[in-house]
Amino acid sequence: MTKRILVVALSIASLFITSCSSDDGPPTSNLTLELIGLEPLTGGASYEAWLVVDGEPVSINKFSSVGTTTVFPVVTTTLESATEFFLSIEAPNDADPKPSKTRILTGTFTGSVAQVVSTTVMADFSSVSGKFVMATPTDNVSDNDEFGIWFEDPSGIQVAPGLDLPPLADGWKYEGWVVLTKNGTSFPVSTGTFSDETTFDDASPYSGNGNAPDYPGEDFINSAPQGLTFPEDGDVRGKMVVISVEPSPDYDQATPFFIKPLTGTAQQNVAPAINTLTANNNVPFGRVVR
Repeated sequence: MTKRILVVALSIASLFITSCSSDDGPPTSNLTLELIGLEPLTGGASYEAWLVVDGEPVSINKFSSVGTTTVFPVVTTTLESATEFFLSIEAPNDADPKPSKTRILTGTFTGSVAQVVSTTVMADFSSVSGKFVMATPTDNVSDNDEFGIWFEDPSGIQVAPGLDLPPLADGWKYEGWVVLTKNGTSFPVSTGTFSDETTFDDASPYSGNGNAPDYPGEDFINSAPQGLTFPEDGDVRGKMVVISVEPSPDYDQATPFFIKPLTGTAQQNVAPAINTLTANNNVPFGRVVR
């Protein structure tokens, strides 16, 4: 009988201790993220969710795997005091307590819901357009224009920019890509990053020594990336062409980011024939509920 009473007493004590431990720390409530169009990040980067409380960002959680619904427990007073939500992209092994400039979604709370969009922290891609030609101006060879691509429009009296893109917010850059192929394997190859489509881009690792146009683009002549040989594997005809929006800094420089405002396919005729890119306004969106 004594042993049974002792067991019951210990059980009651255990329940009391558990109940007390559940009360440690402030109470929490759920923050629910219902987001469409996000894709997993590569290169070790992560998303970080933030609330803005009294004008200051408060980190909620980091994550890299993406589902349509994600729930985070948040201190109730913090959640109730928040006026805004935003989602940033953070560096691998990020130890900075402040958010990066690369923000992909944001929204203001109205009651318990914040509708979150990318247009206010990235750009509005609803009116973009693009053209390009196949040419190799940097090697001074007249019969190999299929090994280069330049985002320009030569149809007027003067050559004009081939891209019409909105300025990007801090933390983002545009990048051109051609998806080259060899033995059935695809190789996305960058034509360079840029912030202004009316001037040259940031690099020309594959071009020759001749003068390049004052617009983004690249000749695939020298120093091919691993798996390819230039110029023979640099034939652009029939290949996919992409203008992507990239985080800056970019933690995965080998593949395009999943936001691609312009896409197209290079046809068979080289410059002055003009190829057209198709606008794509698919960007992440959703809502956050507290």
